[in-house]
Amino acid sequence: MTDTSLPVDGLFEPLDVKSLHLPNRFAMAPMTRMFSPDGIPTQDVAEYYRRRAAGGVGLIITEGTYIPDRAAGPDTSVPRLYGEQSLAGWKAVVDAVHGAGGQIIPQLWHLGIARGDKPELEPDVESVGPSGLGLDGAPAGRALTASDLEALRNAWVDAAVDAKATGFDGIELHGAHGYLLDQFLWERTNVRSDSYGGSLENRVRFPAEVVSAIRDAVGPEFAIVFRYSQWKSSDYRARIAANPDELARVLTPLVQAGVDVLHPSTRRHWEPAFPELPGPDGELGLAGWTKKITGLPTITVGSVGLDKVFTTTFTGEGDSKVTRIDRLLEQHAEGEFDVVALGRALLADPEWVRKLHEGRSDEHVAYRQEHQQTLT
Repeated sequence: MTDTSLPVDGLFEPLDVKSLHLPNRFAMAPMTRMFSPDGIPTQDVAEYYRRRAAGGVGLIITEGTYIPDRAAGPDTSVPRLYGEQSLAGWKAVVDAVHGAGGQIIPQLWHLGIARGDKPELEPDVESVGPSGLGLDGAPAGRALTASDLEALRNAWVDAAVDAKATGFDGIELHGAHGYLLDQFLWERTNVRSDSYGGSLENRVRFPAEVVSAIRDAVGPEFAIVFRYSQWKSSDYRARIAANPDELARVLTPLVQAGVDVLHPSTRRHWEPAFPELPGPDGELGLAGWTKKITGLPTITVGSVGLDKVFTTTFTGEGDSKVTRIDRLLEQHAEGEFDVVALGRALLADPEWVRKLHEGRSDEHVAYRQEHQQTLT
């Protein structure tokens, strides 16, 4: 059960960050669902997100949605943030979430080399990355040229502008998990010899340019969230920053470019980011370090309310029991984060937040494999 002797009131305080006006500190984490045929969000998708907003979630962060680049992703059933029909589908989603009292931002997604070499969507288009290297370091796809980078910046800008026009309350850029923006940040996938490779400052240059271009296009008040991670889908031990000083060198240019909120993705929110450090610094989570370095609001995430991480989500072993959230509440009380994102817990139980608020944690529904396979 998730009962706790610690107060939960702090997680139900409102939060304002530019265009975001959140009724509480809970977000729905972005989770790929693949229920949008031909990239068009359906009424079922709108109802799926509406139910979570009605269940008390203050901020919906949508599943990753492809930006308007032909090599953005491999799947025809992943939603897209371009095209008249897809944008109309998203407008219905936005209206449904707003009608239920929630806020909503889309996650803008380009998989880069992680798109693979056998995509369903645009199968004749080659996958691209900073250096034409896969997450395993082996040659894959092709390296991006200078003209490619300009076109990609424009694609992100176009998606952000369309998101604002559609009525979204901000945007999130997916710069985590070994996808394109993260491929620039990681030395294993970025071995470029130009100004976009080499040092940390060079590797963060392109993601920061994307942020800056979006900021110029959407204006000063439209909220930009940036999601990043140390781990990759192929390597849970990977790091883009070996210590807090290196993390500052990654995050500072993004903040200077116009990021308003940072969303460090971890698999377990309670794990320390740099456990090798002595004293309290060695106990601080990645969200805590992010906030300490930048001063910006942060979103923590990672197995909240569950007793297993998501490595086995797609197997029977991915079933998880609900568990206490005492450590999460301690981290919030210590100022480590401002918003907490729930993933699988909300797939299992759309009313997870409301039940916590009403003292009904013993009614939380445990996550099961079938929750990943249906849109409810």
